Amino acid sequence: MPSPNHITVSQLARLIGTPDAPVIIDLCLDDDFGEDPRVLPTAFRFPFKQITSLADQLQDKRVVVYCQKGKKISEGGAAQLRAAGIQAELLEGGHYAWRDADLPLIPFDKIPTHAVGIQGTLWVTRHRPKIDRIACAWLIRRFVDPAARFLFVAPATVVDVAEKFDATPFDVEDVFYSHRDDHCTFDTMLKEFKLDASEVLQQVAVIVRGADTDQHDLAPQCAGLLAVSLGLSRMYKDDLAQLEAGLIIYDALYRWARDARNEGHDWPGVKTPS
Repeated sequence: MPSPNHITVSQLARLIGTPDAPVIIDLCLDDDFGEDPRVLPTAFRFPFKQITSLADQLQDKRVVVYCQKGKKISEGGAAQLRAAGIQAELLEGGHYAWRDADLPLIPFDKIPTHAVGIQGTLWVTRHRPKIDRIACAWLIRRFVDPAARFLFVAPATVVDVAEKFDATPFDVEDVFYSHRDDHCTFDTMLKEFKLDASEVLQQVAVIVRGADTDQHDLAPQCAGLLAVSLGLSRMYKDDLAQLEAGLIIYDALYRWARDARNEGHDWPGVKTPS
């Protein structure tokens, strides 16, 4: 009988990418991690012997911990958190089970090292976002770092602000995370974070690319995303408020791509011609 404090790979995979995803903590020993230095999407690494030091920051959150095989370190880490009043589960089979299911793993060296974990990484881009910048922020929040923070500044100052405030710049010219050839920054992030193997995220990427570069023939949804994004930008003067509202658009687009692509809709009682 499965333990009530365990979560399976398939159960966790359905949660990642949604607003209901738990906090995921990698407790792998350094030697074990060195054999495969990748983490589950949104996971951050933390020493297992210090896990209870996170208790105050994890209050009222659902937490999943994992180690290499999902055994003693995961069991002990989750139990320690539960003893501190945290809703904590362990991933059955640990890192190995996730890897063997051929699910996405993010190279740890691709994640900005500053303020990783509960505090959040820091990113900076141009102000007045429309499509690509909101989509990239959504991808980071849902698949890389749920606590990520974003700075929106004048275009000419992005690189300087990044340097002065130890932030990662994106979606401006001549930085690592930007457009490449005919692909947009969202495509670049998918590739660099090794999330491009996801058919669902690739479908989202095509729509983002088409809307962001006026290639509406790439997918029927491109023109709609452009219209909604431009309308959203007129509704908000505050870029951070616009970002929070815009995340819902990409949450919905992701769930459509994952669960509803083959679903149609018409007026009840109207028969579709055969």
